[in-house]
Amino acid sequence: MTPLLPLAAEQKSAEVTDWAARIGWLVGIVLFIALVYWLMREGWKWRGTLQGDLPDLPAAPEDPGPVKLSMSGRYHGSTTAGQWLDRIVAHGLGTRSRAELTLTDAGLDVVRPGARDFFVPASRLREARLDKGIAGKVLTEGGLLVVTWQHGDRLLDSGFRSDRADEHAAWVETLNTMIDSTETEGAR
Repeated sequence: MTPLLPLAAEQKSAEVTDWAARIGWLVGIVLFIALVYWLMREGWKWRGTLQGDLPDLPAAPEDPGPVKLSMSGRYHGSTTAGQWLDRIVAHGLGTRSRAELTLTDAGLDVVRPGARDFFVPASRLREARLDKGIAGKVLTEGGLLVVTWQHGDRLLDSGFRSDRADEHAAWVETLNTMIDSTETEGAR
């Protein structure tokens, strides 16, 4: 039988936590995260500066005419046409938000609560299609309504997702029919 006294003498107490080192690491991590966010914000502002040549966004006319289609959903942003990762941030076009879309003979009116509204005149609409992604958002195939339009000397793709995805096909058909008729009238 072993005496109990020698076992108790061999036991050590737990090491004391070094609070100064832990607090130092915590402060370092918080500062690193703050630096990363600051750099991301500066990059966003720099992108807006580079896109400063874009003209101001058109405003909706007083009387746009009868409503052809309307949709509520989400605006996911605008990119340079054909380059789904080249986000446009100038004039608030990079801000994702809720959106109410209204299509009339005058054009496409995009009302965004909490973000800047814009209007795309019918003469500037170029194409509508279903796609699967735009900068910062990837969905299933055909889950995104993408409208291509002329703004200044650039072609832009703007991505929208309806609250009811079955509406997308009707939007593509109506927009493309409207674009074809506008181009036909312009050719006369």
